[in-house]
Amino acid sequence: MPVFWREALIAAGAVPAAFVPEASLGRNDLTTVTGADLVEGARLRAIPVGPAATPPGPAAFLDGIQYWAVTAYDGVTPIVRAYVAAAVRRRGPDRRLLTVADATREFGVTSRPALSPAVRETLARAEVDVIDVPATEAGQPGRLLSAVQVQVDRARERIERELAEPYVAAMGEGEWLVVDGLLSDCAALARHPRALGVVKSHGAQYFEGDDLVTALTLSQGHRTSVFRPRGHEHQPVYSWYLRLWPWEGNDLHYGLVRIEARAEPETVERASTLSAWLIGERAPLSTPDARWDRLLYPIYEVEAYLKSRAPRDLLPAAGTRLPRTGT
Repeated sequence: MPVFWREALIAAGAVPAAFVPEASLGRNDLTTVTGADLVEGARLRAIPVGPAATPPGPAAFLDGIQYWAVTAYDGVTPIVRAYVAAAVRRRGPDRRLLTVADATREFGVTSRPALSPAVRETLARAEVDVIDVPATEAGQPGRLLSAVQVQVDRARERIERELAEPYVAAMGEGEWLVVDGLLSDCAALARHPRALGVVKSHGAQYFEGDDLVTALTLSQGHRTSVFRPRGHEHQPVYSWYLRLWPWEGNDLHYGLVRIEARAEPETVERASTLSAWLIGERAPLSTPDARWDRLLYPIYEVEAYLKSRAPRDLLPAAGTRLPRTGT
């Protein structure tokens, strides 16, 4: 978003702001009990997958980023500047990742009906790409910012889908695409026989009781039985939990990821082979990222590439927010 956009709003009466909410650095996960149907065996089991393995074929990796910040207030209505980006990077013969597709979008988010006439007219004249949150969310800024998060999440999902769909349609024989996040958000990915989703967050609950204990206390190098998540409106997929690193001495989610793949019998047959491959993608370590225990290194590289091209002023400030006193 060009500087003049913000300056024009301030000249029209908006008050400058510089607030980066913690939620702006990532998308939200489901936080519901959804349930699951087992498709491998009669009960959920912990299954050893064997030693780390090489990829089953050429591989590419897709990830996206999102940043947003409150750049001004008109009364109590926040005006947000947002940025989303995504990239597909393919591993070459020398194992280096080469960018084969990327896209970005910069836009504003606010509730235009809640703005004063002068600020609203200035926004219209600037011809800025703006997403409106529902008027019912206007009022308390915290509610509106929650609605902003939803809109930014959707924008990131759209830009990732716009890259994923043509890429999987053109993939060569034996080539794989590994996606950071849900496969079930995109029909083209969910139906492809060589696409995998790696989910690092665990807000959704698929099991209860002993099955939940089995899933969350997996030993390193083990996976659960394959299951089919249910209870939401995403595309049908098969899924399983996989432990990349030992959790003992840390916490239950340490080193734990959930894999999504096409809902076909072939997925069950090769779940252990694919898990062994993903365990091999742990190296080198994705440090200094705080999520390194669940972040595959190629995905980390894609994210590092995207961050290097993102607007610097949308990143959280490293300094203090204490008032300047001049002393």
